[in-house]
Amino acid sequence: MSEKDKEILDDAVDTNTDGCNEESCTECNQQEENVELTAEEKLQKELDEANGKIATLEDKYLRQVAEFDNYRKRTVKEKAELIKNGGERAIESILPVLDDFERALANMAKDESAAEIMTGIELIYNKFVGILKQNGLQKIETEGAAFDTDYHEAIAIIPAPSEELKGKVLDCVQAGYTLNDKVIRHAKVAVGE
Repeated sequence: MSEKDKEILDDAVDTNTDGCNEESCTECNQQEENVELTAEEKLQKELDEANGKIATLEDKYLRQVAEFDNYRKRTVKEKAELIKNGGERAIESILPVLDDFERALANMAKDESAAEIMTGIELIYNKFVGILKQNGLQKIETEGAAFDTDYHEAIAIIPAPSEELKGKVLDCVQAGYTLNDKVIRHAKVAVGE
């Protein structure tokens, strides 16, 4: 082989190896290893990002489930409360009629000529009160009770006839009522001082 042929062959080898000779081949191998390490690091980074995203979505999912569960419990409670006290407005509007019944019975008790009529009205009154009690209406007891702002509304403060009646209800002007343990009308009372 002539020298000219050797030069052509060397040029061909140089172009095929992109300027690599034996010394630079180890450098190429090291660069390839670095590229592989960066690829592994890149994959690890993508894996970490994916795991972070999964954790975020899992947290969001758990919060959504908890929020929906709270919503469901709240609506069930509200529905039960609505069913329990659904007739509150109707019963509140009936209370003045109940008061009128009580006043009529008190006035008829004074008139002896209306005894038979009073008996009939008492029967109607007792039936009416019984139906209201079946629906959860209870009268707030005031006679001799200690004054309690949760159940009573003081409309007058009068001197107590004795020391033990101070802070107690002396007179009830208007009866108060609870519906399923919820006060729908406070008792209007006079309190001893």
